[in-house]
Formats: sequence, structure tokens, C-alpha cells
Amino acid sequence: MTDYILSDETRAKFKKISTASIATALYKRGLRNQFIQGVEPVAPKAENMVGQAFTLRYISAREDRNPITIFRDPKHPQRVAIETCPPGWVLVMDARKDARAATAGSILITRLALRGAAGVVSDGGFRDAFGIGELDMPAYHAKPSAPTNLTLHEALDINVPISCGDAPVFPGDVLVGDRDGVMVIPAHLAEELADECMEMESYEDFVLDQVRAGESIIGLYPRTKDEYLSTYEAWRSNKAQ
Repeated sequence: MTDYILSDETRAKFKKISTASIATALYKRGLRNQFIQGVEPVAPKAENMVGQAFTLRYISAREDRNPITIFRDPKHPQRVAIETCPPGWVLVMDARKDARAATAGSILITRLALRGAAGVVSDGGFRDAFGIGELDMPAYHAKPSAPTNLTLHEALDINVPISCGDAPVFPGDVLVGDRDGVMVIPAHLAEELADECMEMESYEDFVLDQVRAGESIIGLYPRTKDEYLSTYEAWRSNKAQ
């Protein structure tokens, strides 16, 4: 869906940027529905999840199409998605926000991690969630769920536009996840948002220092008093030394 390739430089920038800053930057551009609702980290990680989206779409399962023997099919889309998600990308699953059955378990997600994926996001559940949480790779889901995906879900399409937690996700979009959740960045905005948000993060670090020192937020955040610009520049210069 896009020719954009996330560079190592831009990936490194997003590693340092909060989902809150990204949400604000997207809001300024009129994009208000880019936060994946209802998902949380299976286990908190030390650094952000950053990668482009490789998608898997589930539909509601029809019983005659989803017996347990369907997993014998080497072309089963769930298995194929695990084996074809590119290293450095994030597997994003659309389960229609239905966590009553799992969308994957620890064996498949371990395989995904060992293949070098940057993360996995599902608006459904994961089984064996404790084991998934022990992996170094970031994982986000709605909640633990023991029933196999076949109970309620049929894996149907790979790398097509999906909705995950009510957010539109197109293949190649950039996903950033932290302890708050996951933001979806349209690929064509990734470069400019990385630079803009780095500046936002720097200014907010300055604001926190000022607030901790007893400063009022009026005129400081958001900055409406010009005097704070020179104070910020001096603060940033000192930090760089």
C-alpha cells in the first residue's frame, strides 16, 4: 500500500517519542482516530515498539470452515502471517475487538519474535499471555484469552487495510507503542512527525523542569509567553553541553 521504508534514523527517533506527543501532532493535522483503542502491553518493555504495519484480518468464524484440522493447511493465513511478516515490522491483527478467543499464542508469537519482528498488536486476546510477556519483543492485546482463535475467528486476509481497535491501519503505516498504548502514523507523515515530536519532547522536558521548580503553567504550557522561548533555548543549550 506504500513504497515508504522506515529508516534506522527515523526508527531511532520514534524510540524516544511518546504516543501522547504523536497523538497531539496528528490531532494538529486533523487526524483524531489513530490511537488503537482497548489494547495494552502484555508486559511493559524498556523501550518503544516501532515498526511498519504488516496486517492480518480475522472475520467471524463459521463452524464448518474452522475445524481444528484446518491448521494442517500450510496456507492457513494465521500461520502464513507469522512466517512472512518482515523483520523489523509489526504484525497487526484485526479481531473486531473480540477477545473471547485468542488471536495467537506464545508458540506463534515466539516464532514471530525469533524471526525479528518489531512487535505484535491485536485488538483481541492472546493465549499463554504470560509466556508472550516474557519475550523481549513488545506485544499488545486486549486481554488474555484461552480459547483457540478458531472458536470465534477465521484468519482470512494478509496485508490488507484493517481496523484495529477502531483505528484504520494500512500496510506500511508506522506503529509506535509505549506503556500507554499504540499510535498508528500514516506512512507519508512519518518523517515530519518524527522531527516535530522530537522537538515537542524536548520542550516538554523543559516544562517539567520548570514545573518541578515551582513555575506556573500559564503561558508556559502551551507556550504563549515569548519570554519562555529564550528560557527554553538557554535550557536546551545547557543540556547539550
